[in-house]
Amino acid sequence: MTSSSSPSQDTKRFAHSHPEGLRADALMEEDVAWSFEIDGERDGDQFDRSERAALRRVAGLSTELEDVTEVEYRQLRLERVVLVGVWTSGTVQDAENSLAELAALAETAGALVLDGVIQRRDKPDAATYIGSGKAEELRDVVLESGADTVICDGELSPGQLIHLEDVVKVKVIDRTALILDIFAQHAKSREGKAQVALAQMQYMLPRLRGWGQSLSRQMGGGKGGGLATRGPGETKIETDRRRIREKMAKMRREIAEMKTGREIKRQERKRNKVPSVAIAGYTNAGKSSLLNRLTGAGVLVENALFATLDPTVRRAETPSGRLYTLADTVGFVRHLPHHLVEAFRSTMEEVGDSDLILHVVDGSHPNPEEQLAAVREVIRDVGATGVAEIVVINKADAADPLTLQRLLRVEKRSIAVSARTGRGIPELLALIDDELPRPSVEIEALVPYTHGKLVARAHDEGEVISEEHTPEGTLLKVRVHEELAAELTPYVPAPAG
Repeated sequence: MTSSSSPSQDTKRFAHSHPEGLRADALMEEDVAWSFEIDGERDGDQFDRSERAALRRVAGLSTELEDVTEVEYRQLRLERVVLVGVWTSGTVQDAENSLAELAALAETAGALVLDGVIQRRDKPDAATYIGSGKAEELRDVVLESGADTVICDGELSPGQLIHLEDVVKVKVIDRTALILDIFAQHAKSREGKAQVALAQMQYMLPRLRGWGQSLSRQMGGGKGGGLATRGPGETKIETDRRRIREKMAKMRREIAEMKTGREIKRQERKRNKVPSVAIAGYTNAGKSSLLNRLTGAGVLVENALFATLDPTVRRAETPSGRLYTLADTVGFVRHLPHHLVEAFRSTMEEVGDSDLILHVVDGSHPNPEEQLAAVREVIRDVGATGVAEIVVINKADAADPLTLQRLLRVEKRSIAVSARTGRGIPELLALIDDELPRPSVEIEALVPYTHGKLVARAHDEGEVISEEHTPEGTLLKVRVHEELAAELTPYVPAPAG
């Protein structure tokens, strides 16, 4: 970190040339590119990748107007942003890591990060987030860099947004609005789009502004005055808020209907006693890569934050032949907006209803312990603390060996893998087989060949210990759930003698 150009020592500049590589390009390495020859076999067909890369810019088509004094225009280009963070606790390294993550989020959203500053305070200023004096210094940084947007590393109140914009004279957004923008770009399914829209309306409702016509009041009913027109009418901004609330209520009903369909599928899996495993973890930790490696699902893999949002459920099989489902969930991030937690609660229920959580953490990250803590906080929010957890330390091929040793020592139920190279995947599959709940009843039955469906169900829903084909039928020794055990009981051989 280089020192700020301002005279105050408690404001620090987040420079481009930081030797530690804290900028977004350090979190999202450009040299680790996806290629079909290297990664195609592991990740399968990824149709979203070709869709995202379908448009290419054509040079020489600019129609930009030069005379800006006579014609108002908007130049099509990346937003140029300056990042602002308030450091209230922890070390300066923690504050820098948080701002580096904000830079990665900004670049994922399509912005060009020019600079970043950190303000040391006991708590954010109630009026301008960083204080009036530092807000004026920030205005100088914005003018010097030519930025058109300021992004704050925290959730700002409506008053803080307005007052800070009044000082810096450019658009100001906060971390929550930035994450919501990324989610809106990446949501593909109908349910994902509805959840993002609901979260955006929840965020926007208290931040609506009114001026001019927006604060004028409507006339009441009755033609030309008279009865039913007395008293203050509804202002335009009040009308907008009412309409947003109505849309939010409609969106909640639609999400509840979509949730019913997913619950029916989940109940069907429970009825068939199919164990479920949920992959949870920090964004860009490699959850989709791990899902592809374990099941060949062909889910989009991209070295970007929140590349995949929609949950994917795939069928998988343990080394011993037991079937289970593997569900990929939305990635988490530190200070995940509560609007998103509420909107995506129905999707995150996949984690709470699972039998086992694969908690994926990026072993190459500068501070993986922070990732673990952030994800576990969200897991607590959705009520999944009672589910068994395996910590999967991904990207072991790029991680520091000392970091791997520390994590494996601290996390008792953990394993180091690499979804890219396949290192540790067989051991992970064996660990999943050991940790998944096993059927409770062990039974031996001689099933007639005319009842082959029972044998098939024993293979699908239970664990076959031994199987022998005799003239009378199939002699099975299996471990199954109580319902299937009751159906097999009539075929239990009578004791000898």
